[in-house]
Amino acid sequence: MPKTEIATFGSGCFWCSEAVFSELQGVLGVTPGYAGGDKPDPSYEEVCAGTTGHAEVAQLVFDPSAISYRELLEVFFSTHDPTTLNRQGADVGTQYRSVILYADARQKAEADEIIRELSRDGVFRNPIVTEVVPLRAFFPAEDYHREYYARNTSKPYCQAVIAPKLAKFRAHWKAKLKPAQPRPS
Repeated sequence: MPKTEIATFGSGCFWCSEAVFSELQGVLGVTPGYAGGDKPDPSYEEVCAGTTGHAEVAQLVFDPSAISYRELLEVFFSTHDPTTLNRQGADVGTQYRSVILYADARQKAEADEIIRELSRDGVFRNPIVTEVVPLRAFFPAEDYHREYYARNTSKPYCQAVIAPKLAKFRAHWKAKLKPAQPRPS
């Protein structure tokens, strides 16, 4: 069993984040959930109401010998807009904010460093508003949110939002993708 670490990112809808990060080599598991707020064990409805302070996040278990935290941060910043406050596309509210919830001082330092580099290099036209905060607690989302895209590819949101994001991600990160799995016949 490889040594594992966790990474927790909020980049808008957790269905999108789970679909993206699940395809990376070295990512052993992705769980959609809630973090960054004050209410213990919130429900999806409470988070969507904006009263808990939580963001929709994806928590990754990864093998740092196969993919680095820095590489995960690079994917994070390349698959959402970190310059829009409390929104990603049509998804609006504090639950959709851009946030990195670090597990330790090393993760915080790496997150701060990449934000400085992206800002210095002018990668984004507008200032990065991504929060970098300690992970205090993570609450897994309800079961029906897990593997949402994989189970619902024909739903309108999946077709209009997740599928194009995945196509762009796959084209850019081709060398870091898990090998294609044979489909059951």
